[in-house]
Amino acid sequence: MEAIILVLVIVIAVFAVTTLVKSVRIVPQQRMDVVERLGKYKRTLSPGLNLLVPFVDAVRTKVDMREQVVSFPPQPVITSDNLVVSIDTVLYFKVVDPVRATYEISNFLQAIEQLTVTTLRNVIGSLDLERALTSRDQINKHLSSVLDETTGRWGIKVTRVEIKAIEPPPSIRDSMEKQMRAERERRATILNAEGHKQAAILTAEGEKQSQVLRADGDRQARILQAEGQAKAIRTVFDAIHQANPSQKVLAYQYLQALPQIANGSANKVWIVPTELTKALEGLGGALGGLANMAGDIPSSDVDSGAVEREAQAAAEAAAAEAQRVNAEVQAAEAESTAALPPSALPSSAQLPPSAALGSADYSEVEKN
Repeated sequence: MEAIILVLVIVIAVFAVTTLVKSVRIVPQQRMDVVERLGKYKRTLSPGLNLLVPFVDAVRTKVDMREQVVSFPPQPVITSDNLVVSIDTVLYFKVVDPVRATYEISNFLQAIEQLTVTTLRNVIGSLDLERALTSRDQINKHLSSVLDETTGRWGIKVTRVEIKAIEPPPSIRDSMEKQMRAERERRATILNAEGHKQAAILTAEGEKQSQVLRADGDRQARILQAEGQAKAIRTVFDAIHQANPSQKVLAYQYLQALPQIANGSANKVWIVPTELTKALEGLGGALGGLANMAGDIPSSDVDSGAVEREAQAAAEAAAAEAQRVNAEVQAAEAESTAALPPSALPSSAQLPPSAALGSADYSEVEKN
């Protein structure tokens, strides 16, 4: 009897514990439990401590209210230009109504996956490969709007849809890589040509500026050199005219300058000043004066015939020498005129200071 009583007590205790366990339900945060009473929806348990009627109320589903991420496997999709591409998608959603998510559809994850694949094929089918690769934002927005509109009656909110990868066929990838490589090479060639063009332009500008500056420097140097030579000639000219030298001094200076004019193995033409002929004429005149002086000597002391013959011979010799010098001067002038162009003939500004003093005597040479 005591054993039966002990068994009853144990059974009652187990029943009481089971009843207590079934009547108390603790729901964690961000989870909602759907409760049915005798197979009919009764209420939704909120997070925290909840009491149920034992053996009458039962939890149908436990719905996670947090935002969930689902990555769907790659799906083959045909583009408008008849190319098969593989597309991976990532879906972000959350349950906003656990009751409709439980009773409106049996498996909302599978339904969302199939709806995503169908919508993706419709969208990609209207685009070619190039637009599909460059229009991800538009595709994502279109998928989000379609999925959100359809899953709204299921108590699910699609927050974001992302295309993770679009993989074209291997042959298309090779063609795209070649195209991109050719495009990069073209851009590199264009940039290289632009660089060479800019370098050539800058080099030409630099050479132009350097030549302009060099020409301006040469012009200034020549102007200063000409001004210096003009001042030097003017100074020497003024000094000689102030000294008022005689013809004998000038003839002597010409005779000293002749060796310098004729010096050098490259000198083919040289000018004999006209004062040399005058000096020789003066020499001839001096010899004639001696002959006249000889006429005043008494005939008893000197043989007049011999003196006259010597004076005449000296005069003839002086005249012959003067003619010879004049002939050499004329020959030298003719040779210089024939050998040199008119622009190469020396002007009075290029003659030495000693020759500039007798510029009137060089009138014949300047005319040639």
